[in-house]
Amino acid sequence: MATLPLIVFDVNETLLDLQTLEPTFKRIFGEKGAMRLWFANLVMYSVVLTLVDHYVPFTDIGSAVMKMLADTQGIKIDEADKKELTERFSTMPPYPEVPAALRKLRDAGFRLFTFTNNLPEVQTRQLEHGRIVDLFERRLSVDAVKHHKPSPQAYGYVEKELGVEPSQLCLIACHTWDTLGAVAAGWNAALVKRVGNDVLGVGPQPQFVGDDLNDVADQLIARHRGRS
Repeated sequence: MATLPLIVFDVNETLLDLQTLEPTFKRIFGEKGAMRLWFANLVMYSVVLTLVDHYVPFTDIGSAVMKMLADTQGIKIDEADKKELTERFSTMPPYPEVPAALRKLRDAGFRLFTFTNNLPEVQTRQLEHGRIVDLFERRLSVDAVKHHKPSPQAYGYVEKELGVEPSQLCLIACHTWDTLGAVAAGWNAALVKRVGNDVLGVGPQPQFVGDDLNDVADQLIARHRGRS
């Protein structure tokens, strides 16, 4: 009988509510929508720095991007602003359905892991604050390989650490750039359609698409029912 795939979760926005950062951006930039521009640039520059083989921790890129965006508008950013962003980022709450959906997957026999662009200590604080840290067997970070997702080296690091072939892994993420990277690396993937995230009609496609994590969990359980 075929075994269940190992489930690897992205953390930021997939499990934790990124929109809780909006008050900080509303205060500094005058509009909460600035958060989305900031996060898009954070991801873009993490990819660019990886492409030029220059690793910078994700939170450091986040602070630099916030200052860069502020500089373009003549807004002054001080250390207190950076500290506020880091604090909010480290304490984002889980989406309401996340704890129960994780337990449902675990009860169905799936082994759960995380893999994030965050530093290990940031990820641990996030998951501890969200009271879901004990639901994961291991927590992995790109910091160990110094390549941000969706670099092939990042997914290869997970394969090596968990001692499995790519086909034995399934990424759950709400970011298409992450599922693109995982599927290109030979993994399966599931896309959670959080606000502002949806399927891209080109490139490697996720095998599962759901409106929230509970939806994706139900699809995975139904697909693999009877395996152990």
